[in-house]
Amino acid sequence: PQGLVESGGGSVQPGGSLRLTCTASGSVNVRDCMAWYRQTPGKVREAVAAIDRDGTATYTESVKGRFTIGQDNAKSTLYLQMNDLKPEDTGVYYCAADPALAIRCLFAAYNVFGQGTQVTVSS
Repeated sequence: PQGLVESGGGSVQPGGSLRLTCTASGSVNVRDCMAWYRQTPGKVREAVAAIDRDGTATYTESVKGRFTIGQDNAKSTLYLQMNDLKPEDTGVYYCAADPALAIRCLFAAYNVFGQGTQVTVSS
């Protein structure tokens, strides 16, 4: 099978941490940009973190200083370390790969998404 599979979601209290993992398989393009998206109820899916081919990371303002995106050396696994989680971080998180144009990775249009993993932050 070819695609992206996310794992690591769950339920935590505010201030807690989670680490999401995305594993790529098959011929999915992981050489260029990859990103994590979040979809919350009633809102459009938004990119929260992205990493380019050189390892440079970019983040949406609301997660800066709390989330860290990373890849393993083979680029077959993408991570999202989420610290100091807040209730507004609740949503389904998706891994994305194979950008239509590999520039400004946080704003790129991606062709491949995983099935998503639920993150719930509540007390």
